[in-house]
Parts: sequence; structure tokens; C-alpha cells
Amino acid sequence: IKIYHNPKCSKSRAGVCLLEEQQIPFETIKYLDTPLEKKEIEQIIKLLGVAPIALVRQKEAIWIENFKNKQITDDQIITALSTYPKLIERPIVINGNKAVIARPTERINEIL
Repeated sequence: IKIYHNPKCSKSRAGVCLLEEQQIPFETIKYLDTPLEKKEIEQIIKLLGVAPIALVRQKEAIWIENFKNKQITDDQIITALSTYPKLIERPIVINGNKAVIARPTERINEIL
């Protein structure tokens, strides 16, 4: 199990806590420290089964200032997520070939 984690985010911390409480071993990926490459983001989107826009935190200032109300392609969205990792919705939890955006945190149980 992998969790794409931002320690400053309460929802992300809650996801880590849920896994720890259930004593499930997991790998923590602090994607703000090591931004994801486009291919990694594409794989996550595929596992989630969502459109790239579903992975975007659309209330972030970066999104509002640079992308909101503009016609952009899925590839441009993925590039934005790679360039500005703060835009990535969190936490994302992956278990094998299943993944969820853990909002609410209990969604993690869907893939355990």
C-alpha cells in the first residue's frame, strides 16, 4: 500500500492514522518533497478511474490564478499537476491495482 501524503494536510494525516491503527504496512510518498513525474500521475489517474481534473485541488490559488476558466487539455492538466504538486488532491491511497482519493478518510477501507 502506498499513500501520497502531505504532512500539513489534516485529511492526509488522518489517512496515515487509519492505516497505522489497522496495523497495515504502507509506504509514504511525500509528493511535495519529490514531485511526481507525468507518467506517475498518469498511472495514478488510470488506477483511480477518473479524469485528470478530478485530481486537481481547484480552490488552490495556483489553479485559480493560472488555469481556472481556461480551455486546457488533459495532458496540460497532468503537466500542471507535475509542475505544481500542491495542486494534487490528497491523500491518494493505492493498494495493488486499486486506488482512492481518501476524502473522506474512510474511503481507504474500500481498497483494503
